[in-house]
Amino acid sequence: MKLYSIEGNTQQLDGGAMFGNAPKAMWSKWIPADAQNRIPLACRCLLATDLDGRNVLFETGIGAFFEPRLRARYGVVEERHVLLESLKAVGLTDADIDVVVLSHLHFDHVGGLLAAWEEGAPLRLLFPHARYLVGALHWERATHPHPRDRASFVPGVAELLEQSGRLEKVAGEHSRTLGNAVRFHYSQGHTPGLMLSEIVGPHGKDGVVYCADLIPGIPWVHLPVTMGYDRAPELLIDEKRGFLDDKLARGVRLFFTHDHATALATPHRDARGRYGVSDAQAHFAGVAL
Repeated sequence: MKLYSIEGNTQQLDGGAMFGNAPKAMWSKWIPADAQNRIPLACRCLLATDLDGRNVLFETGIGAFFEPRLRARYGVVEERHVLLESLKAVGLTDADIDVVVLSHLHFDHVGGLLAAWEEGAPLRLLFPHARYLVGALHWERATHPHPRDRASFVPGVAELLEQSGRLEKVAGEHSRTLGNAVRFHYSQGHTPGLMLSEIVGPHGKDGVVYCADLIPGIPWVHLPVTMGYDRAPELLIDEKRGFLDDKLARGVRLFFTHDHATALATPHRDARGRYGVSDAQAHFAGVAL
């Protein structure tokens, strides 16, 4: 099995929203903002080739499905479908992906499932041979959203996934499709049923976990730092502590979707009990696990 960090379309979002109750005087030292108070964000995906003989893509990023007005509103930088270009760079197309694993169905994580916007064209799923894995609890949230997060879901995507006949709703630590090769953890603080995928290393150690929106990037490893988009920040902090302690104990590395500069890092905790990372990597390709 080999692992690749796969870049998707990038975003620029309001820094205050991304850092919740952290003051700008603090977060602007971590990620400087532009004149509109926006910070750069990746929408990065993790590719595993030959994972039990399958090509597995974890997340699809925001993609290029937004029409121009909404693309500007949500700060999507590129018009083209960057994810497809990144897959091509490692010798694959969307048709070569056997499994797509989705932590949740917010638009910046599932937009890459869709073909790029064309005026008058309906939404269309890519990845024609893939099974789509979504957490069962989060599926309920996505199909019955709360008014607070209704705008985070793309109308019609859940129906397209259901109609594909290739949807698996995952309810436990393992899925029917991937078996014991991938272990799933769950979080409720950002959105109900957020599914965090751990590619299991030998003897349950030295794996890689896709942190999704529990820990979007390095600044959010610090326990008190949460996003304004999180539904239950105090719960998320408690979940983050348990998540990081588990990964520290087993030597599991952290993969970040939204960190504009870092794809992978190793968690650590200092003598004061503060969490941080080391061995940060901006990009990697063909790394054996």
